[in-house]
Amino acid sequence: MKAKRICIMGGGSWATALAKITMSKGDKINWYMRRPEQIEIFQRLGNNPSYLSSIRFDTKKIKFYADINLAVKNSDILVFATPSPFLKQHLQKLTRTLSNKIIVSAIKGIVPDENMIINDYFQKFYGVKQENIAIIAGPCHAEEVALERLSYLTIACANNELGTYLAERLSCSFLKTSITSDINGIEYSSVLKNVYAIAVGICHGLKYGDNFQAVLISNSIREINRFVDAVERNNERNTQDSAYLGDLIVTAHSRFSRNRTFGTMIGKGYSVKTSQLEMEMIAEGYYGTKCIKEINDTLNVDMPILDAVYNILYERIAPTIEIKLLTEKIR
Repeated sequence: MKAKRICIMGGGSWATALAKITMSKGDKINWYMRRPEQIEIFQRLGNNPSYLSSIRFDTKKIKFYADINLAVKNSDILVFATPSPFLKQHLQKLTRTLSNKIIVSAIKGIVPDENMIINDYFQKFYGVKQENIAIIAGPCHAEEVALERLSYLTIACANNELGTYLAERLSCSFLKTSITSDINGIEYSSVLKNVYAIAVGICHGLKYGDNFQAVLISNSIREINRFVDAVERNNERNTQDSAYLGDLIVTAHSRFSRNRTFGTMIGKGYSVKTSQLEMEMIAEGYYGTKCIKEINDTLNVDMPILDAVYNILYERIAPTIEIKLLTEKIR
């Protein structure tokens, strides 16, 4: 496939990590950030002033844009790395078509209100064909990318040629890549693992030990398997792979996990609002919990852990009560 110009869409930690990965082979990139002042400071300092500031960039190889339409016009591949609750807001000023672009989603979330995973959202509202959409997944925290600790990513794409191209483009000395065609399974799993990381955090905040949390995680991967099979059965899918189970484990246990941190605060007695304000970062699982619960109201998959997290976050049932009830439902 002919070389294409990549544009990183977003200015957060994951966007910054993806920029580092993309530029690791000396490639030039485009980079869209909403706030011109962030770009100005970045160009002056040579790093992102707000996120992963330890990463130094050769700004001569970056073309910055604060205008989303110019960024789209001058790019072939758009890598979206914004929190899912803000995706619609980020796209509000877009007037150019995306139907002739390659869309890569690094968003491990679901679009609130629409209850749609990212690839479905771009297909329905922006006319992007599924063969021009790819999903980045896997156990890969931005903070460890910044430290160049070995990480693994899975590229989900219906177009094998595109998936292979992106896997080669993103691989480097500290990042290994693989490809899969299981777009829907990967996306829903990426949403759900955030929900279960909140559950693990809540239990940690309640002082449940590692023994129980191991049982909780083993039940979580079974819930993921049941749900993604109900959405779309795929005989080639193996939820024990790193893009599913690996991502669940790292999100549930890593000190870098926003969702685990959020859950821990809830378990310690903080309110949802207070937890969100104190974190100053988005816990995707909070939004994902409500979206998946509403989707599952139609599918009726047995998901006691999801239900417990929903009851705690949205029905305001005390974590001590809800988790005690949960302990009788899982094995």
